[in-house]
Amino acid sequence: MRNNKIIFMVLSCFMLISSCSEKDLTLSDPNQIPPETFFVKRIQVESAVTAAYANLQTRGLYTRHMFFMMDNMAHENEGNSQLESDKRAYLDFSFNSSHGPIGDYWDTCFRGINKANLVIDNQEAINTNILEKDLSQVLKDKYIGEAKFLRGLYYFFLVTRFGGVPLVTTVADDDTGVARSTKEEVYAQIVKDLKDASADLLPKADEDLGRATQGAAIALLGKVYLFQGKYQAALDEFEKLEGYDLEPDFFDNFRIETENGIESIFEVQYTAALGSANQWDSAVSGAGIHETTFRGQEYGLLNWFNVYPSDRLLDEYEAGDERYAATFYSVGDEYNAGSSTIVQDDLKNGDVFRRAGWRKYQNYYKTDSEDTRSEINMKVIRYADVLLMMAECENEVGTQATAIGYINQVRMRAGGLSALATTLSKEQVFDAIVHERAVELAGEQCRFNDLIRWGIAMDVLSDTNFNESIHTLLPIPDREFSSNPLMSSADQNPGY
Repeated sequence: MRNNKIIFMVLSCFMLISSCSEKDLTLSDPNQIPPETFFVKRIQVESAVTAAYANLQTRGLYTRHMFFMMDNMAHENEGNSQLESDKRAYLDFSFNSSHGPIGDYWDTCFRGINKANLVIDNQEAINTNILEKDLSQVLKDKYIGEAKFLRGLYYFFLVTRFGGVPLVTTVADDDTGVARSTKEEVYAQIVKDLKDASADLLPKADEDLGRATQGAAIALLGKVYLFQGKYQAALDEFEKLEGYDLEPDFFDNFRIETENGIESIFEVQYTAALGSANQWDSAVSGAGIHETTFRGQEYGLLNWFNVYPSDRLLDEYEAGDERYAATFYSVGDEYNAGSSTIVQDDLKNGDVFRRAGWRKYQNYYKTDSEDTRSEINMKVIRYADVLLMMAECENEVGTQATAIGYINQVRMRAGGLSALATTLSKEQVFDAIVHERAVELAGEQCRFNDLIRWGIAMDVLSDTNFNESIHTLLPIPDREFSSNPLMSSADQNPGY
């Protein structure tokens, strides 16, 4: 299965793409092959689209900083003594506009957008220059659909964390910059891109593993509607999904041998076989070979152990919930294919013993140690997430009984839990959704955005430095104001 993964670094494409100027919104170089004469062969189109995926694998996103950002701000993690200051800043909410990894998150999203724009801008060239016998219209449309999906995804990452951002929908040909758009304008563009993508992308069964599919576009569009409070529109999208189901074994979602399975809707692909020579170099560009993630080493209790699961997260689990043991390691748990056992000293940091360490996204199930080259895919959206979002929509615009049915599908897979009664009130169903999303999606970079959109972050994080008037959004990086003449300090988010 892993031999079918996408190779995100394609040299012929990066010769064209990686010439981005340091001004993040500029993508042009007169010394390179003009795009209008580049898109004449299938391999060129495929390479250009593939390059747009590569930014998901940068250190600014899933290879390193994104999981620290989202898991730490949600306080699903707490930090051990050796945790670096730029990552501790997420726990303390002490970051500012000069914070390097936040700047990397911003930059790599826009570079991914620029790569997608290069493909979308050249739709006419793709449709005109390449003969049907070399690339069918169905495949031309689906490649353009992939670019639109990725542009929508990168903008979703930006709008949820920064609010309104510069809306760049074409390759810039000068350095005039782009002004900040409103949050509503950004969401409108995301919706448009995902609608287009869902019409042109292939079903999962017909697509190479790792590429965006019709189901991925539909599910993400539903999520985008949900984040805007458009519950019926979201439900309408989710109900279009076909061919997905829950894995019988929850942990199979996080095991290399069983990833990309029936529950997977979209995930970021990693495989050590393709190399990781540029893993430390690729913070934002996506250039080079970086086909592994630091997630295993960073969170690994037997290795760097930089963070550990917070008490608030561990306490969220009910007695009998088998997801607890599938998500965390505790004293007495077996690892390394059953040949080793976690002992108390394994959970020691300095003179302090932790209750548990992370098991989800760890390779310990089959080995005795981690290194910096984990090849476990990072989930972006899976079917359990969709079922819980459907429950949320039904609770708002349908019936509580139907909502509870979706929740119970997820609960029953967890084993040892009783089904929720169908007589719960709307408020009780909402509380059940908050709980289920916490335990089902722990460590999957969902919790903080959920707390913000529900308006309960201030209550849940009341014992932290979280300030609702400031930290619902991240600071726009200083480097953007330096490179974009149409952005100024007046465009900064409140409190920064």
